[in-house]
Amino acid sequence: MNSSAQWLSILGRFLVVVLIQIFLMDRILLFGFVNPLIYCYFILLYPLQGSRIWLIITSFILGLSIDMFNDTGGAHAAASVFLAWIRPVLLNFSFGVSYQYNTTKIPNAPLGQQIIFVFTAVILHHLVLFSLEAGSWTYWYLVLKSTLLTSLFSTVLILSAFQFFSRKSI
Repeated sequence: MNSSAQWLSILGRFLVVVLIQIFLMDRILLFGFVNPLIYCYFILLYPLQGSRIWLIITSFILGLSIDMFNDTGGAHAAASVFLAWIRPVLLNFSFGVSYQYNTTKIPNAPLGQQIIFVFTAVILHHLVLFSLEAGSWTYWYLVLKSTLLTSLFSTVLILSAFQFFSRKSI
């Protein structure tokens, strides 16, 4: 894929994820507090050989876009930048040598590795997000409960999207 086609693909994925998050996922509220945050999908699927600085910049813009519609004061932007920054560590932890040599494609990786990668990334993102939203550790129970339950629901949706949109050849 040439450079301009890759950037169009990235831009398209960015716009689709923002629109789905804002117009669909933000309307879902399970048990009164579980709101799936699937916009992490964009950060997780950013090309492995892509520029890390562009990943951090686009993650900031992604989080800021979500913040503007949710009136969350930068919490999504901060959590997205954190996830973009720690992503290489999570990739190395989840995929090991195959990540280091760029021989893996995340949606085509074994399901166990996908689950480890996505759940670890999502739980860290959500922990940062809900901690910033709470603003104080006096709400630690609510932060942990929201982090765990929202992470489980978001992980299931993101893994489903991986399976639905992957281009596996038989």
